[in-house]
Amino acid sequence: MRLVILGPPGAGKGTQAASIVETYNVVHISTGDIFRENIKNATELGKKAKSYMDRGELVPDEVVNDIVVDRLKKPDVEAGFLLDGFPRTVNQAVSLDAALEAMGTKLDCVINIHVPSELLIDRAVGRRVCPTCGRTYHVKNQKPKVEGICDDDNSKLIQRDDDTEETVKKRIDVYERQTSPLIDYYKAQGLLLDIDGSKAIDDVFEQIRRGLENEA
Repeated sequence: MRLVILGPPGAGKGTQAASIVETYNVVHISTGDIFRENIKNATELGKKAKSYMDRGELVPDEVVNDIVVDRLKKPDVEAGFLLDGFPRTVNQAVSLDAALEAMGTKLDCVINIHVPSELLIDRAVGRRVCPTCGRTYHVKNQKPKVEGICDDDNSKLIQRDDDTEETVKKRIDVYERQTSPLIDYYKAQGLLLDIDGSKAIDDVFEQIRRGLENEA
């Protein structure tokens, strides 16, 4: 099964990706992870990407595409994959299609988790994080036993600097502008599986499971 997962910041992509990987025994390919791995290992592609990042520039599509395609050629991907964080643009999607076609395969499904902006903002602004262990809470629906204190290590919970309403709105706006044409692109191919991400975690995964088992 060859999958892509899309969703705005705070949609719960990471949680659902973990369940998909476990249930369908596919490899989770996060572009952030493979970028870091290539840079850490000083591969040619990693050096090329780092040269742009060091100058504060966006890594061009062709370099991003090469890094992802290089990962897709590894033996562990033969049984299937879940791409997370790629493609972000229609140009990247076209390149991905061409690369998969050259490998004699294609995407099976593109999972699109959509959540109303108001709920995304509420989730992010209400999030509290333990600076010691990283565990996350929410002021409304995932409260610690003692207000403001981590259950695990008694550290004082903090609100991340980028979890303000203004910052979250900007992140959502950027995502929607960037991803809207991508959603149309995959919809036109009949690959898009729309998922209501406002439901409970288990309900969201059940939607994904039903959709995939009809699509696959």
